[in-house]
Amino acid sequence: MALLEARVSASPQEQKASSAPLCPSIFMQDGEEEEEEQAETYLCVLWNSGCLGIAYYDTADSTIYFLPDTPDCDNLKLLQRVVNEINPRSIITSAKQDESMAQFLGGLVSSDHKEQETPETVLLPSVDFGLEISKQRILSGNFSFMPESLTCTEKILFLSSIIPFDCPLMVRALGGLFKFLNRRRVNVELEDNSVSVPILGFKKFVLTDLVSIDQDTYSVLQIFKSEIHPSVYKMASGLKEGLSLFGILNRCRSKGGEKLLRLWLMRPTQDLEELNSRLDVIQFFLLPQNLEMALTLHGLLSHIKNVPLILRRMLLSHTKVSDWRILYKTAYSALGLRDTCRSLPQSIRLFRDIAQEFSDDLHHIACLINKVVDLESSIAENRFTVRPNIDPDIDEKKRKLMGLPSFLTEVARKELETLDSRIPSCCVLYIPLIGFLLSIPRLPTMIDPSDFEIVGLDFMFLSEEKLHYRSARTKELDSILGDLHCEIRDGETILMHQLQCQVLSRGAVLNRVIDLASRLDVLLALAGAARDYGYSRPQYSPKILGVRIQDGRHPLMELCSRTFVPNSTQSGEEGGRIKVITGPNSSGKSIYLKQVAKAVNNATERSLVLIDEFGKGTNTVDGLALLASVLRHWVSQGSSCPQIFVATNFLSLIQLQLLPPGSLVQYLTMETCEDGNELIFFYQVREGVANASHASHTAAQAGLPVKLITRGVEVSELIRNGKPIKPDKGLLKENQMENCQALVDKFLKLDLEDPKLDLSIFMSQQVLPTASSIL
Repeated sequence: MALLEARVSASPQEQKASSAPLCPSIFMQDGEEEEEEQAETYLCVLWNSGCLGIAYYDTADSTIYFLPDTPDCDNLKLLQRVVNEINPRSIITSAKQDESMAQFLGGLVSSDHKEQETPETVLLPSVDFGLEISKQRILSGNFSFMPESLTCTEKILFLSSIIPFDCPLMVRALGGLFKFLNRRRVNVELEDNSVSVPILGFKKFVLTDLVSIDQDTYSVLQIFKSEIHPSVYKMASGLKEGLSLFGILNRCRSKGGEKLLRLWLMRPTQDLEELNSRLDVIQFFLLPQNLEMALTLHGLLSHIKNVPLILRRMLLSHTKVSDWRILYKTAYSALGLRDTCRSLPQSIRLFRDIAQEFSDDLHHIACLINKVVDLESSIAENRFTVRPNIDPDIDEKKRKLMGLPSFLTEVARKELETLDSRIPSCCVLYIPLIGFLLSIPRLPTMIDPSDFEIVGLDFMFLSEEKLHYRSARTKELDSILGDLHCEIRDGETILMHQLQCQVLSRGAVLNRVIDLASRLDVLLALAGAARDYGYSRPQYSPKILGVRIQDGRHPLMELCSRTFVPNSTQSGEEGGRIKVITGPNSSGKSIYLKQVAKAVNNATERSLVLIDEFGKGTNTVDGLALLASVLRHWVSQGSSCPQIFVATNFLSLIQLQLLPPGSLVQYLTMETCEDGNELIFFYQVREGVANASHASHTAAQAGLPVKLITRGVEVSELIRNGKPIKPDKGLLKENQMENCQALVDKFLKLDLEDPKLDLSIFMSQQVLPTASSIL
């Protein structure tokens, strides 16, 4: 508790006046990069007559995203993709649903993807999803981004320009989401009921012109790779990114940029205009003369922080002291980005958008914060304080508060003159919320509470052997000066609220700053990766059906290998749509497939299908039959056949001519050379067919014992010739078979229905000792 005091003793030589600061001197380390709150999403979905209506709320930016009514198949593949992408904490839907939705929700519970937690399913009555009541919930919302002066008609027109009310399923999903948010009170659980869930904007998201990639593909191709964080201090925060495509590309300076890069990799687009727009920016920053410009922009982007989180706290009046400095730096850094981009070629769309849309509202926000907020004093006192000359009333009260020590010294001297001569000293205190008090030391004769009574003084309390009273003078001070400390805080709080309203009214500009700055951050990161790793700009053409890659490289494997051999690829109508790739193990077939997959991923007949070691987990004949039947099915599609790359060790597929002849099928192999007993890999793809899998050579390179390799070759020959396989007694230890048979006999004699039987004892006393002697 803060206080001011002035002390006077009976001896003039001992008269002292002391003062304490207005508030305890608390030094707060103002970390510019504050800890990110754990973001959560809440998804509301309706499915009816083959169409989906989707809306979800993201606590990271307090924004509602909606998907206009979109057709989906009965197995709800589109909905599955949305769930995989946003990973919602809760899925809200109507209790009245058809079998497809019920099966989908049931399938989420039994999902095998361990990286994502199973979302909670919330079923609301179907009446909560009524069209008219949903519209009413939307139109009656009090949103900070809307001007306060709008009439009801103007409000309808304003929201209609953002939300497509002609999509009934989506509108009903929005209504159900509003109902859920207000009932659950997301992020405002501890607030008063008058405080609503903060909503800073509505944004449309679409899934058209996007490449469809399943979750397994992301893992197999190492686009993302999550690992447990090695630091014990970060175990609670989850996972860290391992060796992955996202990991080597992520050089973003802002959290928004990192989030957008992940989103682009999860939603790869087929929109050629959008792709070329991104590539234009990357190519510009790859020019040597623009490297210094890229470094300048990178420095500015490092000051662009999580503004949506700050706006949400402002909406709830939970603004932190550090928020004002972060917002100030973000606004001025955004102005720096604008001025820099105005000097860049305006033919590039991103530079033009930043130059035009980073408006003077940013300058207004930065100037207001700089003019009003005393950042140094706010950090020192750990509360919002304003600069001098902003409010005359506050300035006058602060002046009085600063002059209190010397004034109270005089008051204490006059009080001492009227006190009993046995009292050696006294002081006058100012305590916020309590007021002015007279404090005297406790005399030895003051034992019982009745001894504390002094004529003309009102006893208040005893603290640290000091008696505190109200006197006529302290009461007069209370009436004249009032509670200065609280009045100053109240005045500054009012100014803070007015400043928050000014910032929130320009929230749309700040959100647009984050969007464009994040985009610039990602493209600068990609340009940096392209410069360091020697990547080339791809050329997209709607006229080319297929893929052509010249000297393609696997972006991760070339970082892990001393030498990496690039390979060219051509697949299409001319080069054959089905590539059957054979070759020894470890010759590079799988890496070749992965580098192709990173270049192209399209849909339908323009899809890219990668098949690696198909059928190896089952019987050889069954696996070969399944592979042949699948490929024959695609061959039968003719010109509608997708682009297919197959890596296989089933050489019988070619030797037995299980695929029909024709131009659709092309046979490739990984080039090798035998030098005596040694097999040399060139890691180069060429036309042709491998004549053997060379498994024994691969096993020898892996370090397996020669005896095992020799035995493997022998067994392989026996199988190939249809001869029986007999145990090699030379590889068996003495009495090995007898020991195994004895253990089996003991197990068969066990009565498994006996409740007294302890299998753990049998394992420890019988199985483990026998196993150790055998192995």
